[in-house]
Formats: sequence, C-alpha cells, structure tokens
Amino acid sequence: MAPRILLARHGQTEWSLSGKHTGRTDVPLLEEGRRGAKLLGERLHRAPLDGLAGAEVRTSPLVRARETCELAGFGERASTWDTLMEWDYGSYEGMTPQEIQDVRPGWLIWRDGVPQGESLAEVTARADEVVAWARAADRDVLIFAHGHILRSIGARWLGLPIDFAARIRLNPTSLSVLGWAYGEPAIESWNDVGHLAA
Repeated sequence: MAPRILLARHGQTEWSLSGKHTGRTDVPLLEEGRRGAKLLGERLHRAPLDGLAGAEVRTSPLVRARETCELAGFGERASTWDTLMEWDYGSYEGMTPQEIQDVRPGWLIWRDGVPQGESLAEVTARADEVVAWARAADRDVLIFAHGHILRSIGARWLGLPIDFAARIRLNPTSLSVLGWAYGEPAIESWNDVGHLAA
C-alpha cells in the first residue's frame, strides 16, 4: 500500500484564538488546546488507526506542536524536524489579518508573502522536502505542525502551486490525511475535528 501522510495541527493557543500570525514565537497551548491534543491522541490510538504502530512520527520543534505531540501520546516516538516549523512571518509576526489589511489593503499571504520573513519559494521548498520524505517512506508518516506549513504541504502533495493552500483551511487540533486515489496524490480527509466533540 502506498504511504500516506497524516497531518496533525497543534492545539489552540492564545494567539491562534485571537487570530494572530504565530510563526516562530514559541506560544504554549491553552488548556483548551491541551484537552484537544488528548482527544486527538485518543482518536489516533483507537480503531482504525490503532496507534499507527508502524508509522514514523515527526514534530515541529516549537512548543505548541511538541506539546500536542506529547499529549497525543507520540512524544517518545517523535523526532523534531526544523522543516516543519511554521512560516516565518517576518514583520507580520503577532499581527492579525485585519491589522495587516489596515496597513496593506488587499493583502493575501499566499499571493503576496510577508516582508522580512520567508518567501513563498522558501515555504514551497520546505513543503516539497516534507512531501519527498513522506513519499520515500515505506510506511505511513504522522507529523505535528502548524496551520500554514501543513496547508502548504497539502497543496504540494497534490502537485499544485502553494497558493492553492488559501482554499484549504485548518483548525487547531485537526487531523488530515493525504493519500492516493487511482495512483494519483489525493486528499483522503481534511480538517477533521470530529474528535473534539467528545
């Protein structure tokens, strides 16, 4: 069976709750985020996933992703990988979309990028590195990371330009699965937060 990549976005933080762009700032999980991470872990450990015994697990080194990984029960199996860090938002770090619109009307990160941060090409290259790693594996892989980098990985898994990621939102503590359909890269599920209703 062709390998899949399972994407787990970190739990809720104070900045994600308020809509602030959280790139490299190391913001911890809120209690709500901790609860969500535990519920995600319960889901990943029951049928049909059953703990993903054969999967390789990697996490962003940022605390919100690492803590989500640990609370979900994968901390001991996970290795940290800088490639999974969130987009470096440069001058827009800590700003909400509205605050950015106030100084740059019409701005869209997936088209316009950010000043003094990572370029679209740099984020694309990181997403491509993750996709290449996942496709080279002989087993499923599970990664814990952040909204924009995971959306970028989704776009690049499909072979689409990074701006496609504007059309695939991701909520905190969501689970998404990228796999295959008729031999072509496909989205099996996206932004699934059913476990949070528990």
